[in-house]
Amino acid sequence: MGHAILSPSGASRWLNCPPSARLEQTFPDSSGEAAKEGTLAHFLGETILKKVLGLSSKLEAEGNMLIVKKDQYYNSELHDNASNYAAFVIEAFNTAKEITKDAVIQIEAQLNLTDYVPEGFGTGDAVIIADGTMDIIDLKYGKGVNVSCENNKQMMLYALGGLREFDYMYDIQNVRMTIYQPRMDNISTFEMSVKDLQEWAEMVLKPTAKLAFEGKGEFKVGDHCRFCRAKAVCKANANENLELAKYDFAESVLLTDSEVADILNRASAFKAWLTSVEEMALTEAVEKGKNWPGYKLVEGKSNRVYSDEEKVANALIEKGFSETDIYTKKILGITAMEKAITKKTFETVLGDLVIKPQGKPTLVPESDKRSAWNSAESAKNDFQTV
Repeated sequence: MGHAILSPSGASRWLNCPPSARLEQTFPDSSGEAAKEGTLAHFLGETILKKVLGLSSKLEAEGNMLIVKKDQYYNSELHDNASNYAAFVIEAFNTAKEITKDAVIQIEAQLNLTDYVPEGFGTGDAVIIADGTMDIIDLKYGKGVNVSCENNKQMMLYALGGLREFDYMYDIQNVRMTIYQPRMDNISTFEMSVKDLQEWAEMVLKPTAKLAFEGKGEFKVGDHCRFCRAKAVCKANANENLELAKYDFAESVLLTDSEVADILNRASAFKAWLTSVEEMALTEAVEKGKNWPGYKLVEGKSNRVYSDEEKVANALIEKGFSETDIYTKKILGITAMEKAITKKTFETVLGDLVIKPQGKPTLVPESDKRSAWNSAESAKNDFQTV
């Protein structure tokens, strides 16, 4: 099954910027290595869950495990994360059964969203249905962005699909949505009443989805542009970002504190936009032979590498060089060491031998959860440790 034009995963985007849904269809999906790794993690989690729940035969489970272990993205970390996700889902299901003995669990549930979204459908990683509350659990394997479940539109669409499928069987009053993101140590949960969810669906989702499906509405720039396929060449996005370049400064020759703060607020989005334009232009030039006015493709800087390190070593040893002359020994880094000996052994054996130096000061928005940097206190501590 392909992706819906108005996919749940892109809901935050097309709900904020309705015409982007149709515009994106004219651009290729550039999902890379991270997406393939995430797909494997989902498949492994599904395989483990179905085996534990008795939803697949032993032969099918073993066959799927062979497929997983042969994949280039399979490793012990992925296996641990998928297993922990499965354990989390099982625990939630057992809790539901304590409330409703005949509670139901659906793994990789196909959800029909057409009551609110034209041609809408999606796949719920885990849907648990019991009297009172329905649970929607979604595995996010990415490690670049911490995903919050609060008012998460993708999760709300999944919840609507779950209600359409099971509401007639159970007295569901609330939906509890959870994002399980193991590589960010993030478990985010958001709960809302069925009444509020359906009211949002009728008042906001349904009319906006109609606009988006028809390619109508106004373009709107925001955080939702981050994963838009058209972001590099979207005029609305360009106009918004170029406002920084033509900043309307006061007549003073120096920036005020508020002007500097305003530029800092826009800097991250501006740099991300510039990067997206550069990446798009390079891809078009390399893969499609696109000629950009005033630019050309050239060979970039390259560093020398050995064609065969073993042959290099043998050749030098034959000439009388010792192994100590040509080899260096370096202990594994912390992350690699944890993988090699397991985190539990690492903590037991090396816990007292690991330190975490104070990080360098970094400017972030006030909404960041980290404590403010105390430069005076830091200087005092540095002085005392000299």
